[in-house]
Amino acid sequence: MQKMGALESRFADIIWANEPIPSGQLVKLAEQELNWKPTTSYTVLKRLCNRGLFQNQNGTVTSLVSRPDFYAMQSRQFVEETFSGSLPAFLTAFGSRKKLSDQEVQELKQIIDSLRR
Repeated sequence: MQKMGALESRFADIIWANEPIPSGQLVKLAEQELNWKPTTSYTVLKRLCNRGLFQNQNGTVTSLVSRPDFYAMQSRQFVEETFSGSLPAFLTAFGSRKKLSDQEVQELKQIIDSLRR
């Protein structure tokens, strides 16, 4: 799966927050929130549809991949590419720059416990 740039991501967030959304309304929202021209919105929408993230059927835009699923896939891809798939290596690198609060440590423990098989 290809990564999204910052502006593509903001555009995708507009879709996820408003779907199903008529393409004309999406273009108006992008104009208001991103200051985009209609041609820019339609070009980016087509690109995101070609990537299999969204679909535009009969003028209505909906997602094929949910926001949480997309970002989960992006996170897994990042860990795979950057840390050879090692989540502990990622957490070690992350923790070396930012110390975790007691609450963050507790939340991570709960997540790990929920993921055990």
